[in-house]
Amino acid sequence: MKARAMLGNATFDPAQLKTVYKAFDEAWEIVAPQISSRPEALEAARMRLAEFIIGLARNGKPDARTMTETAVQLMLADPPRLDIDR
Repeated sequence: MKARAMLGNATFDPAQLKTVYKAFDEAWEIVAPQISSRPEALEAARMRLAEFIIGLARNGKPDARTMTETAVQLMLADPPRLDIDR
């Protein structure tokens, strides 16, 4: 998937990358049910989440739990951009 590739291509050491992947996966489990089931909406949301996680990791959010919680808050704060069509 493009979002996981984006995470993997970011400049992190192996331990940081493991934390970034964990935060992304945990945040996605929470956010995914709020996203439209359309493939393009899902992919756009995953890319947006990856961008948030990378930004958080680069700006001093050191642990997966903090990154997960913050990314979820950011994702859910602006639902129209997530293309929710329930």
